[in-house]
Amino acid sequence: MKLAELSTGDEIHRYKKAIVIGFAGKRRVLSTAPHNGGYLENLTAVFNQDGTVGAGIACTLRAPTYAEHMALVAKEIGLDPDTACGISTAAQMENVSVKSETYQEVTVTAIVTGGIETNGGRVGDPADWHEIGGSSVHTMKLGTINIILHFNVDLSEGAMARALVTCTEAKTAAIQELIAPSRYSRGLATGSGTDGTILIANRDSGICLTNAGKHAKLGELIGKAVMSAVKEALYLQSGLCPKHQHHIIMRMERFGITEDLLWKGSQKKIGGPLERARFSEKLDQLATQGKMVTYTSLYAHLLDQLDWEMITSEEAYDSGMELLRLLDMPAAKREAPAGKEECIACMIKLYREGIQSILTDEGQIDDTEQSV
Repeated sequence: MKLAELSTGDEIHRYKKAIVIGFAGKRRVLSTAPHNGGYLENLTAVFNQDGTVGAGIACTLRAPTYAEHMALVAKEIGLDPDTACGISTAAQMENVSVKSETYQEVTVTAIVTGGIETNGGRVGDPADWHEIGGSSVHTMKLGTINIILHFNVDLSEGAMARALVTCTEAKTAAIQELIAPSRYSRGLATGSGTDGTILIANRDSGICLTNAGKHAKLGELIGKAVMSAVKEALYLQSGLCPKHQHHIIMRMERFGITEDLLWKGSQKKIGGPLERARFSEKLDQLATQGKMVTYTSLYAHLLDQLDWEMITSEEAYDSGMELLRLLDMPAAKREAPAGKEECIACMIKLYREGIQSILTDEGQIDDTEQSV
């Protein structure tokens, strides 16, 4: 299926679980592709491929290395492995987003697929695989934000590298605006653990730009196109959007506050079984109320700022107790725990107990226990 023809004559097609862009002329390509990655000027096509086999079936490499695997994929979709490069994902190609931004003679087009619900991570999160001495095949959660960024003009080699930086910043900004969580820490995600990017510049153009930073119009176009496409792709793939995130569990899940945890705690507090369907319905009604979501968001940001050491434990704790009172939750009157980790753990516990007190119409919470 032909999705679009760009002003350069390059065509975007979707077939065999892949998005393929064939070049109509000479192109510069900078990519994170495992096969033919880096900076090259001899490529004739690039692709983004859905690497999933089927529901519940693990993805495995069909060659000793990831690079050799992707060379096989290139051949299977009718491309010359010597002059093509590609990136892989667990997102469906039907959920691709194509967004273009233009200023005068310059057009930037972002072709994005994305999933971050299972593999979102924050840069610097703990990793579980080390390439040196490790197997070439390692287990990872599915998910990826893959970006192909196409320019109708030429870019210098330095501008290509700077465009990759700007593109990455735009992706992270889109994720942060959606408040997507890391699945490996309590931080906000900055990407997924398997993101890939391919940049394409038109060597046949009579225009060659040398600056892709945020002060240049080119950088502005990159930011707008990538942010818009990333957000749409995440929505198409998994429903991630502001409405989906307008829920207290979406704001506090990265701190360990889940429906299952609240259910377990509520069962104990009321002293008997509580019918789960009714509990879930009551939680959803509470969790999407404007006041509840707004103050919960402020509470979560207090925890973030304490984590980043931008405010003290006492400042975070005192302000947090004010927010709990505004939410009609029992708020502890003791002094803030001195240590950062102790204070974060205490504040998470108090919020959890406050939600449970509303759900069970309970009175006061334990004002002495500090463990989560």
